[in-house]
Amino acid sequence: MAGLNPQTPIPTELKLYRKSGVLSVTFNDGKSFRFHCEFLRVYSPSAEVRGHEPGQEVLQTGKKDVTITHIEPVGRYAVRLDFSDGHNTGLYSWDLLYDYGLNQEIMWQNYLQRLGASGSSREVK
Repeated sequence: MAGLNPQTPIPTELKLYRKSGVLSVTFNDGKSFRFHCEFLRVYSPSAEVRGHEPGQEVLQTGKKDVTITHIEPVGRYAVRLDFSDGHNTGLYSWDLLYDYGLNQEIMWQNYLQRLGASGSSREVK
């Protein structure tokens, strides 16, 4: 993975709220984002979720109740999140988390539309 974009804000705080299933990330430019664990899981940057090329994305289903069980720093540029369903191969760079924060609502609506179109569910079956 390439280094950080030098203009990307850096997190000053990551806080996991286990009861509500939310990861709060505050950046040094003052912006703060709240991510539900489910959102971060279904948009994992791992090859398992994204595929190796555009068009190979794998729709994640049944992740409504997934939680983050562990947060592991990776250098000075990312974190690895361990999820309760065993997934832990995505590296969430600061660039990625910031981008996700700015685009979270659109991304979430796209996810819900893809779920609906496939006849799948956020619930575990």
